[in-house]
This record gives sequence, structure tokens and C-alpha cells, in this order.
Amino acid sequence: MRIYENLFIVKPDATEEEVDALVETMSKNVTNSGGTVDKVDKWGKRRLAYKVEKQREGQYVLIQFTAGPETVKEFERRLRVQDSVIKFLTVRIDETLKRLEKRRKEREKRAHRRPQAAAPQPSLAQQMLGESAGPAHALPGLPVSEPVAAAVTAPVTAPVAAPVVTPAAPPAATPAAPTETKE
Repeated sequence: MRIYENLFIVKPDATEEEVDALVETMSKNVTNSGGTVDKVDKWGKRRLAYKVEKQREGQYVLIQFTAGPETVKEFERRLRVQDSVIKFLTVRIDETLKRLEKRRKEREKRAHRRPQAAAPQPSLAQQMLGESAGPAHALPGLPVSEPVAAAVTAPVTAPVAAPVVTPAAPPAATPAAPTETKE
């Protein structure tokens, strides 16, 4: 037995009772042929990407079921002859589910092989902001002596005046020496 999903679109003017009757008919079709209906999900009325049979909207219904390939052929044949069904699509999903399950098991196996991570080190920004246990100015891996730490963290009480710099005078022009010209 294989797992399938069938999504079909019913005309937007179909009543809720008509959609329920169609879903019930299709579910009975699957169960009578030896399959099981796993999930029925009505998505409601949605806009179509393009016009289909002069319709812009449709009522979407998703049915997930487990059955053989003969059941799928009969299921699709019955959808084709329904006047209220605009479009349908059937997809086999059991291989995809197996592949996803295999990936999940591989991830779990890798996670068990990895050593458990120790407590994360605080980031440089956290250390600089003082959110870590060490001094606020310390860089990771560098020892800090207590007097330096006290001097750095001590508050500044008086503003320090910047030295006044005056621009230097331009050099004095020297007179050019006369040059001799021979005639």
C-alpha cells in the first residue's frame, strides 16, 4: 500500500453540502477498494492562478489516503466525470516521507556523536558592555592586573583641558642673490 495526496478544486458556486457529499463519495471509493482515508482537509474558497473553465475561484479539498495504484486510477476517473470538479492532482508521498524520516534519523545520530557543548562564552560586545563576570575592558584571554582595572574603571572627575597649539609663522622670505649676465 502506498500513501497518496489528492488535491481537487470544486467550482466556487457549489454549496457546502455538495462538497461534503463529493468528499464522502470519494472517501467511500477508497475504503471500498481496500484503502484507508488518513486525512480530509477543506481549504475553502481561494483564488486560482489563472482561469480554469471560465472560473477565477474554487473550493480546495485535500484528501490523504493509503491505497494501491488501481484505487488511484479509479479515484481519478471518478473525479474526471464529476461536473463540479475543475481540476485535480494526485501525488504519491510515501517515498518522500521515507526520505524525510531517514534524514531525521541521520541528524539524530550525528547529534548523539557530537560532544555536548560547554556553556557558551560571552561575546566581545557583552564583555565590553560589562555583561560578563570579568572586567568591562578585558579582552578574552588577556590577564588584567587590579591597579590597571581600578584606574580604567575609576570615574573621571574633572575635564582635562587640551593643550593650545598656535600655528607657526611662515618662514621669512630671503632676498634672491643677483645673477650676473654677460653680454
